[in-house]
Amino acid sequence: MNAESGEDRTAPTATVGLLSDPGRPTDIAQKLSAELPGVLADRVNSEVVWRVCVRSEQVPLDEQGRIPLDEAAEKMPAEQWDLMVCITELPRSDGSRPVVADVDVKRGVGLASLPAIGWLRPRAHARNTVAHVVGVLSKEKLGASGSRAVSRSHHHIRRRPTEFASPVRQVPSDQENIDLHLALTGARGRLRLLFGMVRDNRPWRLVPSLSRAIAASAAAAAFGIFYPSIWGMADALSVQRLVAISCFAVVVMAVWITVHNSLWEHPARHVDAKRAALYNAATVLTLLIGVLCMYVLLFAVTLLAAAAVISASYMEAQLGHSVGFFEYVKLVWLASSMGTIAGALGSSLESEAAVRRATYSRREQERRARRRRREGVGEEKGTD
Repeated sequence: MNAESGEDRTAPTATVGLLSDPGRPTDIAQKLSAELPGVLADRVNSEVVWRVCVRSEQVPLDEQGRIPLDEAAEKMPAEQWDLMVCITELPRSDGSRPVVADVDVKRGVGLASLPAIGWLRPRAHARNTVAHVVGVLSKEKLGASGSRAVSRSHHHIRRRPTEFASPVRQVPSDQENIDLHLALTGARGRLRLLFGMVRDNRPWRLVPSLSRAIAASAAAAAFGIFYPSIWGMADALSVQRLVAISCFAVVVMAVWITVHNSLWEHPARHVDAKRAALYNAATVLTLLIGVLCMYVLLFAVTLLAAAAVISASYMEAQLGHSVGFFEYVKLVWLASSMGTIAGALGSSLESEAAVRRATYSRREQERRARRRRREGVGEEKGTD
């Protein structure tokens, strides 16, 4: 610790480094850097002057697909950091238990995983997680008695009343170079990790990334609204049938993308089955949300085109009854479903590398690529 050069020369200074993955983790880290000094003074130690620094860098994964905290800790002397917390998009687990954060008390290093931190109010949850990790690390650095003592107690860190209802629990770790985990418990914790993984995959990126699929969808939808036989079919269908058809179309496209681009993960061992199931569930939800966003966009564009081109009098002559806005909606609804199914075939023209970039976060792409190499799978199909 360094002496603070200010009015109070006796107050110790603690510098906390936030080593964050590029992208969203860095954005969150930069916002936290202004908030954390006050939070740490309030919740950890008010007699210490806290400083927070941010560095954006992606630490390479080890052979197990984890971020090695011992290698990350080697950056601390050069940066003159007393403590360090890595912030990553990589999901973490201890067996079947989702992990919010890892703590290496001996080296003064922690790791916070954004997917497990949560998809609602991620900045607030990240702030609380980093503050908790720093509190555990600082107990050792500021004169606590032994690293293993803190692995079983965290009551020296003041907690807000709402945090006692949290599914996060502090547990000792059996892994090398990690003293303890902040882990998620129960079904609520697993759902929190799942939705956090989907949030970090940013499913809405599928819309601009699958340009060939969107072109095929638009062409098929345009055919639907300009082909009179489709008008009669749409007019005869009930709302329930149209809902079922649209759901079928979205699922077909999501399944097609998953299968065609080998996105389904098969566990290498029986013990990996639960972890693979989690990754597959995140993939399916990401694709379903992404395809649904594309469907909504296609519906809106097709509705505008139908309203601009098809006159109500001509549609009335074809259908044999008066028409209103709802008849246009039913026509566009069916045409959009047809277009989405055609878009599934159009997505086959996209390269596998492009689909993976659109579906997964950077860390998840890195983890999957390393896993494929470890299992001896060939290079991804297609190039940009």
